[in-house]
Order: sequence, then C-alpha cells, then structure tokens
Amino acid sequence: MSRREVRDSAFKLVFEQLLRDDDIQELYDIAEEIDEITVDDQVKAIVDGTLAHREELDRIVENYSKSRKLARISKLNLAILRIALYESLYDENTPVNAAISEAMVLANTYTYSEDASFINGVLGAFSRDLEKENA
Repeated sequence: MSRREVRDSAFKLVFEQLLRDDDIQELYDIAEEIDEITVDDQVKAIVDGTLAHREELDRIVENYSKSRKLARISKLNLAILRIALYESLYDENTPVNAAISEAMVLANTYTYSEDASFINGVLGAFSRDLEKENA
C-alpha cells in the first residue's frame, strides 16, 4: 500500500470513530470484515497515534481556527486536521509540508472547496508557527 492509501484508510477510520464513538478495535474488526478499508500496522499506527493525542490536537485546531469553534468544525474536517497535525508532530518520516499536502489531497477529495480552504488556513498558520519555533 502506498503512503497515500495508508493515510486514506486511516482517515476513514478516524472519521468513523468520530461519528460512532465506538472502540477503535471494533472499527478495525468491522473494516476487516467488510473488506472496504485496509487495516494494517501502518494504518493502525496513524489511527492509534491520532486518537491517543486527540485532546492535544484539538487544542491546536482551536488555537489556529479563527473562524470556527471546535464544535462547529465538521467531523470530516476535524479528522483530516487531526491526522495532519499528528503526522506533523509525531511521525518522524513525514515532513510537515508533506503532511499538509496530503491533508489537502484528502480535503479536496472528501470536502467542499471552502472546507479545503479552511483546512489549508489552519495547517498553514500552524506550520508557520512551528517553523518559527524550530528556527
């Protein structure tokens, strides 16, 4: 599986968990049973990491979302933002720019253009501040 396919599967599972609030292992089992979402160790690493850092990631989203409160952000957008932020902060193999670029691929595939712009704005502001921090 390509990294993009891994990320797409992880996105679908994170989004599903937001919708159903089920135990993630149950969602893994269902995904494997219906064979529509690939679940392997790479997918689980992104999903588990994103869910483990959910509160921190949501605080970052709240901090950089100037136009929407967290409760007003669609679950699709929130899933994309969480994964991109998780990868930016915790995945040593994914540069921040790559995480943002891949988030935009997901946003352009699954959301409206105004939502994609919102996601890009949040991640862009985060990236600029992260760059300043690391300089």
